[in-house]
Amino acid sequence: MEQFIYLDNSATTPVKPQVLEAMLPYLQEEYGNPSSIYKKAAATESAVAKSRMQVAAALGAEPAEIFFTACGTEADNWAIKGAAYANRKKGTHLITSQIEHHAVLHTMEYLEKQGFSVTYLPVDGQGRVNPQDLENAIREDTILISVMMANNEIGTIEPIHELAEIAAKHKILFHTDAVQAIGSVPVDVKELGVDMLSLSAHKFGGPKGVGALYIKKGTKIDIFMHGGAQERGRRGGTENVAGIVGLGTAITLATQNLEEKMQRITALREKLIEGILARIPDARLNGHRTERLPGNVNFCFRYIEGEALLLRLDAKGVAASSGSACTSGSLDPSHVLLALGLPHEIAHGSLRLSIGEQNTETDIEHVLAVLPEIVQTLRAMSPLYPGC
Repeated sequence: MEQFIYLDNSATTPVKPQVLEAMLPYLQEEYGNPSSIYKKAAATESAVAKSRMQVAAALGAEPAEIFFTACGTEADNWAIKGAAYANRKKGTHLITSQIEHHAVLHTMEYLEKQGFSVTYLPVDGQGRVNPQDLENAIREDTILISVMMANNEIGTIEPIHELAEIAAKHKILFHTDAVQAIGSVPVDVKELGVDMLSLSAHKFGGPKGVGALYIKKGTKIDIFMHGGAQERGRRGGTENVAGIVGLGTAITLATQNLEEKMQRITALREKLIEGILARIPDARLNGHRTERLPGNVNFCFRYIEGEALLLRLDAKGVAASSGSACTSGSLDPSHVLLALGLPHEIAHGSLRLSIGEQNTETDIEHVLAVLPEIVQTLRAMSPLYPGC
């Protein structure tokens, strides 16, 4: 059998067998609409309620503060647009960072066209937002701050608790996109002090097509999806029961024994980082050296182009990426890497290897065996490489 090593867990993760098993009844015999009042619907209504409790328990929230969505992108859109429109009479200024996922950045750009103004905070060379920069950016008309918990490309973990404290001091709503963080690091909404938090099931062993938005009780936010009375009248549309059950099961599994899983995955990450640095010259590790997601490894290799690197890795049985899966069709260098201060020619040679629960030390050894040769071969073909 041809070797296949999946190291793109930041893009998506395989559905866990327990998750699929939990979902199957709601794709077959338990097909009732949760909004109906007959007995057939009682099972699905109960299943949705159970999943809401599971998500709330994993986040340290109350079940009434959890709202199911179709994905993390919808959750981001709802949090930002909903808060912006609901609080427009108080002000029209929003703050975010330059390295957010495009679900946040494009939403902010849309709101700029609707009359809002947006400040895009810079980050340091390791991808961290300086809390003092946030403090300095706040104005009298600032109504919302949105900063991601962990970056999807470089893995840097942001000082969300400190940033949220600044927001609370100024009585400004704070949202965090935690899509990459859930299941990778501990997340407690009360400890973080956030008003809203977005997540997506397929990033931690759940199905695609379902996510959730935590909305702290008392947060003023508009309805995003108009229609029926689902989600307590705040998000219309018949519930994706099977997906919601999958989300609840996946987040419970992902947060069990999390510290133990973090230690194992971090050890694999360190082996991969140290191996690349030792074996490949002119390799630059992107992101914070320690304050990063356990499974994230992101490098730039001078004198080569990332797409060629990915194709050759694929030929060796390794699935990886050059950055966000949502922008994989773009030829432009990563906006995240450019925000770190990297020039275009270096940012083009990026590689993201994201380790998941299913990966082993043997997987890491295989990458370290094939990657140096691939980089050397591509550099030998480059007219920019010294000596060519």
